[in-house]
Amino acid sequence: MAKYSNKKCRFVILISGRGSNMQKLVETCNNENWSADISAVISNNPKATGLDWAKEKGLNSISLDSSYYSSRDEFDRDLSIEIDKYSPDYILLAGFMRILSYSFVKKYYGKLINIHPSLLPAFPGLNTHSNAIKSGVRIHGCTVHFVSPELDSGPIIAQGYTNVFSYDDVKTLSERVLKVEHKVLPSVARWLTLSEIMLDEQDKVMILNNHNGLFYL
Repeated sequence: MAKYSNKKCRFVILISGRGSNMQKLVETCNNENWSADISAVISNNPKATGLDWAKEKGLNSISLDSSYYSSRDEFDRDLSIEIDKYSPDYILLAGFMRILSYSFVKKYYGKLINIHPSLLPAFPGLNTHSNAIKSGVRIHGCTVHFVSPELDSGPIIAQGYTNVFSYDDVKTLSERVLKVEHKVLPSVARWLTLSEIMLDEQDKVMILNNHNGLFYL
């Protein structure tokens, strides 16, 4: 059974662009009065419009320009320093378009959670929507998973899916999948605030209280 306490669950959210998943998560957290604290929003892109939105909402907004760093390890070191200032329970990658170093992932393993725009293990990496259309699949969607050192391969927490129609192009499909993402990520984040997601020693995800980790739009 989940253990409940008065302690708020602390999140740091990483973004690279407009941060629509971050925005939906923050709005849902506020509207539903979660026992959570969005401690900071950090972007590797100083021009990310999501940072402006976060600032307007009074959130700590930090920019670390990844183009200034000569190596991934150097950037990840400074990113880790910023993250550790907030002692988060979880770090949510919401459209964070960087591959993280092995040492970074190992340091935060079990706390790092990513949302990926495909039904993993199908279509890891980039261009997921065009790849889905080219492959002829009938369903497509998103996956929320714990981050592991191997790209887009960590233990899966939840997935959301939608139909792929014959008339779909990348734009229409991506817009529909984004609506699914806006359902799945806030749901997972809320379960985290309630201590209803567990990762055991065998890296198996357990979701308590009979939550269904599959969503459809």
